[in-house]
Amino acid sequence: MTMTITELRRILVECAGGDDIVEDIAGLDFEQLGYDSLALIETASRIQRDFGVLIPEEQLIDVKTPQELVDIVNSQLQGAA
Repeated sequence: MTMTITELRRILVECAGGDDIVEDIAGLDFEQLGYDSLALIETASRIQRDFGVLIPEEQLIDVKTPQELVDIVNSQLQGAA
Protein backbone atom coordinates (compact mmCIF):
# COMPACT_ATOMS: atom_id res chain seq x y z
CA MET A 1 0.00 0.00 0.00
CA THR A 2 1.24 3.49 -0.82
CA MET A 3 -0.22 6.96 -0.70
CA THR A 4 -0.43 9.09 -3.84
CA ILE A 5 -0.64 12.85 -4.30
CA THR A 6 -4.20 12.34 -5.54
CA GLU A 7 -5.15 10.59 -2.29
CA LEU A 8 -3.52 13.33 -0.24
CA ARG A 9 -5.38 15.98 -2.26
CA ARG A 10 -8.67 14.21 -1.49
CA ILE A 11 -7.84 14.13 2.22
CA LEU A 12 -6.84 17.81 2.22
CA VAL A 13 -10.10 18.82 0.56
CA GLU A 14 -12.16 16.66 2.95
CA CYS A 15 -10.33 17.99 6.03
CA ALA A 16 -9.93 21.65 5.23
CA GLY A 17 -11.76 22.49 2.04
CA GLY A 18 -10.10 24.00 -0.98
CA ASP A 19 -12.04 22.32 -3.77
CA ASP A 20 -10.37 24.73 -6.14
CA ILE A 21 -6.78 23.65 -5.42
CA VAL A 22 -4.85 22.84 -8.56
CA GLU A 23 -4.30 19.22 -9.52
CA ASP A 24 -0.48 19.45 -9.50
CA ILE A 25 0.10 20.29 -5.84
CA ALA A 26 3.13 18.08 -5.15
CA GLY A 27 5.80 20.80 -5.07
CA LEU A 28 3.74 23.72 -3.81
CA ASP A 29 4.11 24.89 -0.22
CA PHE A 30 1.14 24.15 2.02
CA GLU A 31 1.16 27.87 2.82
CA GLN A 32 0.72 28.68 -0.90
CA LEU A 33 -2.20 26.27 -0.99
CA GLY A 34 -3.82 28.00 1.98
CA TYR A 35 -3.35 25.18 4.50
CA ASP A 36 -2.22 26.16 7.99
CA SER A 37 -0.87 24.03 10.82
CA LEU A 38 -4.36 23.21 12.09
CA ALA A 39 -5.36 21.87 8.67
CA LEU A 40 -2.20 19.75 8.59
CA ILE A 41 -2.91 18.33 12.04
CA GLU A 42 -6.40 17.34 10.87
CA THR A 43 -4.87 15.87 7.71
CA ALA A 44 -2.35 13.86 9.76
CA SER A 45 -5.21 12.52 11.87
CA ARG A 46 -7.05 11.39 8.74
CA ILE A 47 -3.87 9.81 7.37
CA GLN A 48 -3.49 7.87 10.61
CA ARG A 49 -7.09 6.67 10.36
CA ASP A 50 -6.95 5.77 6.65
CA PHE A 51 -3.37 4.50 6.35
CA GLY A 52 -2.39 3.56 9.90
CA VAL A 53 0.57 5.97 9.83
CA LEU A 54 1.24 8.24 12.79
CA ILE A 55 3.08 11.43 11.89
CA PRO A 56 4.53 13.02 15.02
CA GLU A 57 3.61 16.68 15.42
CA GLU A 58 7.30 17.63 15.57
CA GLN A 59 7.80 16.08 12.12
CA LEU A 60 4.58 17.57 10.76
CA ILE A 61 5.77 21.08 11.64
CA ASP A 62 8.74 20.68 9.28
CA VAL A 63 6.71 19.42 6.29
CA LYS A 64 6.51 22.11 3.62
CA THR A 65 4.98 20.42 0.56
CA PRO A 66 2.43 17.71 -0.19
CA GLN A 67 5.17 15.60 -1.78
CA GLU A 68 7.18 15.68 1.45
CA LEU A 69 4.12 14.49 3.37
CA VAL A 70 3.43 11.70 0.88
CA ASP A 71 7.09 10.63 1.11
CA ILE A 72 6.91 10.46 4.92
CA VAL A 73 3.74 8.35 4.80
CA ASN A 74 5.12 5.99 2.13
CA SER A 75 8.43 5.63 3.99
CA GLN A 76 6.55 4.55 7.12
CA LEU A 77 4.31 2.24 5.12
CA GLN A 78 7.35 0.56 3.54
CA GLY A 79 9.02 0.24 6.92
CA ALA A 80 5.95 -1.50 8.30
CA ALA A 81 5.77 -3.99 5.41
